[in-house]
Amino acid sequence: MVEQTKKKQIVVFGGCFNPPLNSHFLLAQQLINEYDKIEKIIFVPVNSKYQKVDLISNEHRYQMLKLVCDQNEKFEVSRIEIDSPRQLYTIETLLLLQEKYRNYEVAFLLGSDNLKELSTWQRPEELIKKFSIYVNKRAEDDIEEIIASDNFLKRNQNQLVLSKNEIKTNLSSSFVRRKIKEGKSIKYLAPEEVILYITKHQLYN
Repeated sequence: MVEQTKKKQIVVFGGCFNPPLNSHFLLAQQLINEYDKIEKIIFVPVNSKYQKVDLISNEHRYQMLKLVCDQNEKFEVSRIEIDSPRQLYTIETLLLLQEKYRNYEVAFLLGSDNLKELSTWQRPEELIKKFSIYVNKRAEDDIEEIIASDNFLKRNQNQLVLSKNEIKTNLSSSFVRRKIKEGKSIKYLAPEEVILYITKHQLYN
């Protein structure tokens, strides 16, 4: 069980962030607004060794995140996975961050699409017992139905935090990349700093 004595949480928000979008930061800010115990959201971009189509370099994705996170004292971006010689498993990342932030309870943000596969992840029992998991609804997923139909999730549902107010962010980075390739504007889809960075470095063309 997660220790209840730690009053403040740091929530780990992992992903490709290829590129980071307004919807990513909107979700993070909404979580902070909704839960007073969340002290900070840490964005953790995956290593480029992660097998994903069109994944640009670690440094570009890190720098785009940093441009935005530097403007919000509640946001931080971590190099923990991109500086690793291999792609870390989620449980490894969380344990390393818990060691770093000993005065906080580390939690994890997970989309409902990935919730369905959680039992197949590396060391899932350890992950769900040691870390609270905030579940973000994706598309038309019924989170309660997903939990009810999965014995692993049902057995550990006390570790899952379902948002009191539905937070939906279904805009995909692949959609934005496609618009860039088509020469279309992505204004209002990504932060202005990210758009300027993409233009300067001619990314996704």
